[in-house]
Amino acid sequence: MTFVSLTRLGVRSLRFLLPFVWQVRKSAREAERTSKTHLTLIVLVLLSAQMVAAQDKPRLPDIDRVRLAEAFRIGERLGDQIWQGWNKAPFAVLLVTPENEFLIRHPKPSADFTLILYDPLLQSKVYYRQRTQPPNLLATFPIGGIPTIVIGQAENTAKKTSTPWVVTMLHEHFHQLQYSQLDYYRQVDALGLSRGDQSGMWMLNYPFPYDWPEMKDHFSLLSRLLAEALQARNKTEFSARLAAYLRQRDELGKTLSPDDYRYFSFQMWQEGIARYTEYRIAKLAAGKYKPSKAFRALKDYQPFVGVAEQIKSGVLNELNTGQLEDYKRVMFYALGAGEGLLLDRTNPRWRQRYFVDKFYLDRYFDRTR
Repeated sequence: MTFVSLTRLGVRSLRFLLPFVWQVRKSAREAERTSKTHLTLIVLVLLSAQMVAAQDKPRLPDIDRVRLAEAFRIGERLGDQIWQGWNKAPFAVLLVTPENEFLIRHPKPSADFTLILYDPLLQSKVYYRQRTQPPNLLATFPIGGIPTIVIGQAENTAKKTSTPWVVTMLHEHFHQLQYSQLDYYRQVDALGLSRGDQSGMWMLNYPFPYDWPEMKDHFSLLSRLLAEALQARNKTEFSARLAAYLRQRDELGKTLSPDDYRYFSFQMWQEGIARYTEYRIAKLAAGKYKPSKAFRALKDYQPFVGVAEQIKSGVLNELNTGQLEDYKRVMFYALGAGEGLLLDRTNPRWRQRYFVDKFYLDRYFDRTR
């Protein structure tokens, strides 16, 4: 057979095969489309099943989802600029509503919690149980062994509106950072202040001599001197006022019993610096952070600059007018926050010692100046 004949035969064979090849490719494309369609249907069915299941369970209100997401977002972007290791601490939250409690970002939910769904905005599974805590609570304590922020909705707490509530969440996250230090609980026990109380309630109920007349006078003077130092207008004035404050602080230390002084120092370190952190992160957010569109759209949204100013003015007001017998333990919040701000001015590197040399803020002052 000649080459031409073979070529003609090949062309005729190819013409014969082309419809078959086209049909095979068409079938493959249809099979691929069918497979994608089936996959899409499966995904939709699964999502629908999740939504149907979630409809039978309580729903986390949208406004609370937006608030929580904003707190997580600010923490992730700004927290490490103030405290090293901020984002390594757990950010588990139990949101308390009048009827239910919603658990978010908790790695080990206990058996009394029921899964609702995965929330992509919060980047977390959301669980719920019937309410067990007061709906106005603002606290941090272990749940399932994990330091957990236990917080009521803004409207049901003293914060009332969204922006102060978010800042308070970050105050509480700082407590999570404190509690997550490897030697925290051992060193707290070593203070010897619990007097057999294993619940931790001694931190609130320790019998500090709030009502002693001598103690009230010491604290009144100490608070006023601290406020004056914070409001000093130049270096000379600041140095003189700082020295006066530290002298009075030393006098208070001599007046208190060893146990009372350790309690005073511990509360200043723990609660006072949490209040300080609340101010610092609000101040940082006011200058270096753009709130999300959803958060800015909330009816009660307030710019962070205003909240930062309110926190600082609140600290100064408590120092100038607060009475120890009325404020009791809460007085340590303003004193500790004020000392943190004072340390920023006299020893800007003090935060590097905070988690190493615990419980005594007075050790961070540079007394050589």
